[in-house]
Amino acid sequence: MRTDRLVAILLLLQRREQVTAAEVARELEVSERTARRDLDALAMAGVPVYSMQGRSGGWRLVGGARTDLSGLTASEARALFLVASPASAATPTVKAALRKLVHALPEPFRVQAEAAASSLVMDPQRWGSSRIEHRPPRFLDELQDAVIRGVQVRLGYVDREGTETERTVHPLGIVAKGPTWYLVANADAGRRTFRIDRVSSVEPTDDPVHRPEGFDLAESWREIADEVGRRRTPLEVQAVCTPEGIGKLRMGLGDRLEVGGSTSDGRIEVVIRGYNEYALAGELAGLVEWLEVTGPPGVRHHLTLIANALIERYG
Repeated sequence: MRTDRLVAILLLLQRREQVTAAEVARELEVSERTARRDLDALAMAGVPVYSMQGRSGGWRLVGGARTDLSGLTASEARALFLVASPASAATPTVKAALRKLVHALPEPFRVQAEAAASSLVMDPQRWGSSRIEHRPPRFLDELQDAVIRGVQVRLGYVDREGTETERTVHPLGIVAKGPTWYLVANADAGRRTFRIDRVSSVEPTDDPVHRPEGFDLAESWREIADEVGRRRTPLEVQAVCTPEGIGKLRMGLGDRLEVGGSTSDGRIEVVIRGYNEYALAGELAGLVEWLEVTGPPGVRHHLTLIANALIERYG
């Protein structure tokens, strides 16, 4: 993330004659102390920046607030456009400035730079109660590099049963689903997703990836996530909820909740997905203060049984 910020600060300095630490902090959503430390780091790294003291002071680039980016290497150009990607934490203004730089890049770098900008999707919603991973998986960098360079890889993979296989795949993109990272790739059996923490080996080849015409990683991931969600939670429950209860439902159900329109009595129609009727009834029983389940009948029946058991136990 610090490398991303340093590149973003350099672009801010190019767009403006002068910036203050407070302006950098607001633009990049960091503290002023962090902004000043990053500006100092640019100067120490040899970037021609200097500070001016006083009421009208700030930071400037030597040479009329411009610096030469023609010396970028291919890997540096890719890194630059990762900052400009939809998944980046940079603000929209910074992303727009970064994307404009692609037109000034040497021709050999443009394809990979543009590929970098579309190689990653961030999906913040976790599936279920998946374990939080504190570190990026081992082969994340190698796989993203293969996506950007557009080369096939021989992939070693361990499935959920512990069986290890090896196959050649066409990497199409990387997705972070909550704390878990996935590779989206084409294989002999069609488009597949691979959990990157289950990848046991990665060996890039010299063979180019066959990328489907018009492929869009974000759209493809939405289709994959919807299909996985339907398989994990095949049951749909219809209900109405009071407006003040919607926040409680969102907190407890996450992306298993679909909010609809208002009813004539001011409540809100919702659809809730779950694994089976008994489990979902148990989950919703604690929300009866705000929620009324209207179907299917089996879930209402289980709720009645739960209510009777609670009355019998607690009077």
